[in-house]
Amino acid sequence: MTLRTLAIDCATEACSVALFDDDTLVCGTFEVLGRGHAERLVPMIGALPAKGRAARIAVATGPGSFTGVRVGLAAARALAFAWGADLVGYPTLALIAAMARDAAGAQPLAVAMTGGHGEWFVARFAQEGMQTGADTAQTSASAVQVVSEPLVAGSQAAALVALRGSGTALTILPDARCVNLLAPAMFAPDPLPRYGRGPDARLPA
Repeated sequence: MTLRTLAIDCATEACSVALFDDDTLVCGTFEVLGRGHAERLVPMIGALPAKGRAARIAVATGPGSFTGVRVGLAAARALAFAWGADLVGYPTLALIAAMARDAAGAQPLAVAMTGGHGEWFVARFAQEGMQTGADTAQTSASAVQVVSEPLVAGSQAAALVALRGSGTALTILPDARCVNLLAPAMFAPDPLPRYGRGPDARLPA
């Protein structure tokens, strides 16, 4: 039996949705918004065949924009409840890495994405595609010291390669139409947000 999946990704400045039958893309939309994900996401889903209805929903969990991550998760949870659908989440940086591997071939690589307060979200991936270590929030100077992989993907890839003075940059934003590139192990039930850094507001000691 074919499994229909609705993929939702609005954790970054991009917003995208896609429908899959098993691993085959049925239809999808990708827009670079910057802001306004909450206003655009539901109409984008509604424009899909059968208004996006699916037996499974896969949603990006970040790290990325605090608002974007929460908008995507809230919409996915509401639709999963209304449709009785299974809900799974996937890491945003892992999708970017999978897209980079699809474009450039299997090799070690790093992902560098715009974070908050001038920092970058950074993750490193081995040649077989598995992440080595956790997502981290780095200043540009510290990211240059941490990342040794020649290939860097993401919205800050070109900036990191330029600062380092070597390597290849792939400027990639996550795209729900590419979710079928992820290994099954990347999808986790009961998804929780991955903010990539600690909260700005802290309780007094």
